[in-house]
Amino acid sequence: MIKQTFGVIVTTRGFFPSHLVQTARNQITALLHRLGYDYVMVGENDTQYGAIVSYEEAGACANLFQNNRTRISGIIVILPNFGEELGVVEALDLADLQVPVLIQACDDDFDKLNMANRRDAFCGKISLCNNLRQRGIAYSLTTTHTCPIESDAFAADVERFAAICRVVTGIKGSRIAMLGARPGAFGTVRFSEKILQHHKISVQTVDFSEIIFSALNYPDQDKIATKIEEIRAYGKVADWIDDRLLAKQARLCLAIEEKVDALACQASTVQCWDSVQNNYGCATCLAMSMMSEAGKPSACESDVTGAVSMLAAQLAANAAPALLDWNNNLRDDRDCCIALHCSNFPKSFFAADIEIEALDVLGSTLGKENCFGAVKGQVAAGDFTFFRVTTDDTAGRLRAYVGEGRFQPEPLPTKGGLASVRVERLQELLQYICNNGFEHHVCFVRGRVADVLDEAFRLYLGADVYRHK
Repeated sequence: MIKQTFGVIVTTRGFFPSHLVQTARNQITALLHRLGYDYVMVGENDTQYGAIVSYEEAGACANLFQNNRTRISGIIVILPNFGEELGVVEALDLADLQVPVLIQACDDDFDKLNMANRRDAFCGKISLCNNLRQRGIAYSLTTTHTCPIESDAFAADVERFAAICRVVTGIKGSRIAMLGARPGAFGTVRFSEKILQHHKISVQTVDFSEIIFSALNYPDQDKIATKIEEIRAYGKVADWIDDRLLAKQARLCLAIEEKVDALACQASTVQCWDSVQNNYGCATCLAMSMMSEAGKPSACESDVTGAVSMLAAQLAANAAPALLDWNNNLRDDRDCCIALHCSNFPKSFFAADIEIEALDVLGSTLGKENCFGAVKGQVAAGDFTFFRVTTDDTAGRLRAYVGEGRFQPEPLPTKGGLASVRVERLQELLQYICNNGFEHHVCFVRGRVADVLDEAFRLYLGADVYRHK
């Protein structure tokens, strides 16, 4: 299966050895094929050498890219020699795809610095980047200034670039379902729809009474029965849960899932308390957990920018994300804390089989029979990335922070969805969060993709990003 499609530009400069172009074309197409990516590139007979040099050739390349704009998620520029920077810049400018751009330059071989083989791409890359900055075209760089196309290092750069492209193209044009108003006490999750819309993120609002009505009147008994079996297979249902409560939960899951699908949304938020418990008699956590596990992340407490954070993290890591609270200190280690929620974590976050039971805190006041649907367990040990997007209404901008850490295996003496978290210089991070007015919710995803999220949001989505290291 093709993972993504890239536009590819190979350039050259007239008085540098042109035989390097054909070699570069063969190498980049072979690499992309090996990694599972497709490409769009002018044919070797469409321009001189199959490279982009002149304004006319730039126009031909731009037309090709525009004709494939729905397929292309990013553009890779290859400099086998110094290259013609104006040809590349004109092609990118004319195509105007508004996608990430990766600049690669080939190494010179020390024993091939004669006129027949010398590349000077080391210098040409600097010249190209200068011209890109002049035109206001954002671009990404390889880990080292120059590298062989066939190297493992460049293959890793392409994979990282692909993740950046997934985030940028996935966030632009995304739709977030906001199912119900935020809980009245949660002023912390207020946000600006207008700032999100400016960044091509739209919010689809639904009164939660529609969800409750759909669940109460769900007509398809076969779907309800199938969903009950999915719930039983998803985790260990507490012994006190009877068939009536299971059916009620199944109807709620179906109503939420189908509304998100009907709105063509990639992520959602849910007014998870306390209207649904009081007016329907179930918790929404299970539905949200199952959607997140299935690739449609769902955030608690109508936290729309939390859902945007989750969607971005999923796109970066190709893994299911979760939304947690920065919640408790942990003994005397100030680089550790407890992060938790009630919870709606995806199943893959947990160390062992999960328990599906009732909300603990709300259940103590609303009655646990009205709060069935919490997903409980401790998060499995392993590396994570944390990420949070917010709207700065005063400045009219998106802001974010991102970093990495590790889930610890230490058992925790409390209930819910639990994570023992270690982040280097955690106290400095918490100072930053508090001083800059970020929400108490934070997205976690397995893997180390902080650099991907940083670059995607800072370079290509126009956000102010704090990278915690």
